Amino acid sequence: MIDVDRIDALRQKKKRIMDRPDTDQKRKIFYDKGMLPPRERIEKLLDPGSFVELDMLATHHYRDFGMDKKEIPAEGVITGYGTVYGRKICVYAQDFSALGGTYGEMHGKKICALMDTAAEVGAPVVGICHSGGLRLHETLGPMEMFGQLFKRNSVYSGVIPQISIILGVVAGGQAYSPGLTDFVLMTKDSCTYIAGPAFVKAQTGQEIDDMELGGAAMHASVSGLVDILRDQEEEIFQETRKLLSFLPLNWRESPPYVPNDDDPERCVDALNNIVPEESYEPFDMHKVICPVFDNEDFFELKADYAMNVIIGFARLSGQSVGVVASQPDYLGGVIDIKGAEKAARFVRFCDAFNIPIVTFQDTPAFMIGKEMEENGMIYKGAKLLHAYAEATVPKVTIIVRKAYAGAYIALGSQYIGADLVYAWPNAEISSVSAKTAASILFRKEIANAKGEKEIEALFQDYYDNYVNAFRAASLRHINDIIEPRETRAVLIRSLNLLQGKKEIRPERKHGNIPL
Repeated sequence: MIDVDRIDALRQKKKRIMDRPDTDQKRKIFYDKGMLPPRERIEKLLDPGSFVELDMLATHHYRDFGMDKKEIPAEGVITGYGTVYGRKICVYAQDFSALGGTYGEMHGKKICALMDTAAEVGAPVVGICHSGGLRLHETLGPMEMFGQLFKRNSVYSGVIPQISIILGVVAGGQAYSPGLTDFVLMTKDSCTYIAGPAFVKAQTGQEIDDMELGGAAMHASVSGLVDILRDQEEEIFQETRKLLSFLPLNWRESPPYVPNDDDPERCVDALNNIVPEESYEPFDMHKVICPVFDNEDFFELKADYAMNVIIGFARLSGQSVGVVASQPDYLGGVIDIKGAEKAARFVRFCDAFNIPIVTFQDTPAFMIGKEMEENGMIYKGAKLLHAYAEATVPKVTIIVRKAYAGAYIALGSQYIGADLVYAWPNAEISSVSAKTAASILFRKEIANAKGEKEIEALFQDYYDNYVNAFRAASLRHINDIIEPRETRAVLIRSLNLLQGKKEIRPERKHGNIPL
């Protein structure tokens, strides 16, 4: 029989960790800033009552710099597992009230052990990050564990989904881990940077505040780090739950099927009139995307970054799909460096986790010019080509209007590996626009033309014979021309056909993505 005193001592020790004397004061610090304490954050994320904590009793063993007198409850990070919509998930939450949530050696060992468990059992990992960075008191121990964490982020990439939630401040080496994960969510008042304002001033002399240096709004619109930006923590947890609902638990599984009552054969009559007749006129591609999917629900990611490209998740007849689309309402839908990288990374994630890709095209070209070339448009644009060519999941493309040049090839064409490509009747498919091509091919005729009508006739002749979708269909560059209103039904039928498809690829260790 176990000694009753030992059981009592265990209970008291765990209670002291969870309900230490200053708990109410610590909670008030969080509440006053519109934040939740770490255990409450976990409760908001997971299904009620499902959390099981691991390694609560782990503690540091350092003596120098006053560490012998410091008791850090749960080593500054709560780790464990639970469920979201009944599906297993591993989660950790850093405790900023425990020595600033600093990343110590045992703190790091707890997170790394959790990640190992997640990979072994095939469960996603969500990290709720709120940390002042490396715990300097422990010298090289935390450095080793940073390396171990980054190694796991990298080795388990494509094995299990990894999601980072940044709340409050995440500084120093701790900021690199979210950058290695699949998705990052932040509240608007949070910030993250590899060196804070004090370090920046000391090293460079530049004075800058937290938000300007690494604020969530900057990361959402400029750096591209953030996938989801919201005002409140509770919104972030709801968005994380929704994101997880689209994803498989690991790379061996299919995404979850979520039944609904939206008719698979539903037609959307408004789509027949959504696109302007002139190919240069802008329109919002969201008006095409949303009506097509189940219950018109589209979960967009990186909405404020590289807005000429749209990415996100949706469902077709209950099946999760990844959506990539050009946005003619921003930069005319041209693909620039940021847009190419945004789409490429998303395509690679979908391919890693067995999520079919649906692409909507209306793009005139890759962005050209001196600035683009100097900043690596060739390399960055090649990332998009590589991502689509490498992907073996089902890929279906709808050419809504323009499909020109290299951008047409890169954004889910048959040439790069799309399984099925459809066009709307007004689609223009060509190496360049009709006017550009005709102005070169008919330059002599244009020079000798007797007025604008004769020149326009030359342009029209080229369009009729070489640009419109019917010519592309006749040459099997596309599989069919469809009525816009039937897009939803066509996509669902196509994905049903492609379910279980297999592609044989050459044996290799791994490819080498462009810079």
